Amino acid sequence: MKIKNMWHYIVAGIAAFCIIYIIFALQPLSTELHLIPEWTQDISRIEEAKEDDILIPYKLGLNIGYFTPDGRVVSTISYPVKASVSSSYYAYFGADSKDTKFYSPNGALAGTIHEAGFPFFDDDRVFLFQPGGSSFIRCSQTGDRLWGHESYAPITAFASCDKGVVAGYADGALISFSPDGKVDQNFFPDDSSLPVIMGVDISNNGSIIAAVCGQERQRFIVAEKYAEQHSKIIFHEYLDKSSIKQVPIRFSKDDNTVYYHYNGGLGIVNLKKSKSSHIPISGRIIQIEESDDADNKLVFALSKDRDTYEITIIEPFDNPVARFSFKAQSSFIQVRGHALFIGRNNKISRLTISRK
Repeated sequence: MKIKNMWHYIVAGIAAFCIIYIIFALQPLSTELHLIPEWTQDISRIEEAKEDDILIPYKLGLNIGYFTPDGRVVSTISYPVKASVSSSYYAYFGADSKDTKFYSPNGALAGTIHEAGFPFFDDDRVFLFQPGGSSFIRCSQTGDRLWGHESYAPITAFASCDKGVVAGYADGALISFSPDGKVDQNFFPDDSSLPVIMGVDISNNGSIIAAVCGQERQRFIVAEKYAEQHSKIIFHEYLDKSSIKQVPIRFSKDDNTVYYHYNGGLGIVNLKKSKSSHIPISGRIIQIEESDDADNKLVFALSKDRDTYEITIIEPFDNPVARFSFKAQSSFIQVRGHALFIGRNNKISRLTISRK
């Protein structure tokens, strides 16, 4: 009788195991990331733009211009001293620039800034950094002054979005502004002996700023606006080594994650969980881009170590899935949908991102 009952348990156990196995076997298998080369174009080979073209900006060496997703370079403009280019505007200018003209991607004159300084374009937002390095102005899309801010300390970091602007200064001040120029955050977050702001970004909703602060006891902070000109630090961490150059910081499109360069790699902070992670990367990160492809949520970090560039691809939240490197004197990356565009010296290539 006992043996018979034992066989009942064994049969039941085998049946349960089979059911569980079948359920898990039906789960989709993990897919591998593939980067498929599509085309490579030399920036000296100019083709005519079409009226409905999507134009993507580039900057390589002493050249700026625009290209299309299907591989046509529609403009290459050489500049002798300095230049600024975005998806909406471009300009080239000298060391003592005055009355700077700026242009739309199709080459048409968009406007003129009738003040001395160096223009900066962030998408369709127009700024001018004035002589002396401690003041800037916000301009209209035709170049007229909208508002400005002046400080006694040089600007060392700057970022903007549709909902606001943030500037970091050599004295350690962090000041953020509403789109109309009203100061909504103004504080000194650093507690090091050299309180300089090395990098900054502002969230897409304009309520959170992130910064790398100081030289000795350098730290990364995230601060949230909670009252007029008041901020609350909601996350911070000290960094083992100090970066002595400006560093890029980038909020994700949903503002839930922020990425930043530190001396030794890429720092990643999940703001919902107040959890941080670090990915070792050689050299200095110069660009952080996020894919807008719903099927492939990826982040791309372009770093440079002497004459070697490396691209690190990260899955949310902090899983590096691929790396590759190449030799070049200048480089850039752009991400559009499921396409990764890489500039190298005088050439631009497209890689299509897929999973199989």
